[in-house]
Amino acid sequence: MTSAAAITGLPTLEALLERVEAMKKTGSVDLSTEEDLSIAIMNLISLEEHFFFTGAKTDKPEYFDLLNEVRSIRKELLARMIDRHEGETWCITKHLLAATMRLIEVGTKLHSDGKKQDAQEMLARAYKTYSLFWALRLKLIDVSGFKKVAAGEKPWTLEDIVKKLVDCCTE
Repeated sequence: MTSAAAITGLPTLEALLERVEAMKKTGSVDLSTEEDLSIAIMNLISLEEHFFFTGAKTDKPEYFDLLNEVRSIRKELLARMIDRHEGETWCITKHLLAATMRLIEVGTKLHSDGKKQDAQEMLARAYKTYSLFWALRLKLIDVSGFKKVAAGEKPWTLEDIVKKLVDCCTE
């Protein structure tokens, strides 16, 4: 059987790890700092949503002004992570981070309600979504190859990549 890497031209996990290690050595990426920044961006997106709903529910326009201020900060920080726009990658990455944050919140709520199996499934979805963000951020995947990878035998998963590459405890 032909591997997904051969079908799509995707590199092996080892090749991806070598590429990221080279990026680290040249200083072109600081994954620990960028992971913190991505979580900050998630929280800014959540603040935008909260300012919107608070403004709509209270009919106080000053909340929309605050929303605009937070949005400006979020845009500036996201621009530090997403340097080039190919198609709609800017919006895709923003929505991946927003979805990750919401899935984490839902998983956490389910866990606190004692629904541990449901929580684990939701948190696994959050991690998968976050892994998609990192795959796009680090340009580790060719987006056009997703359908081919899904149809073939996968030599690695996006979660495998994130587990090996993004270790927030490594400074």
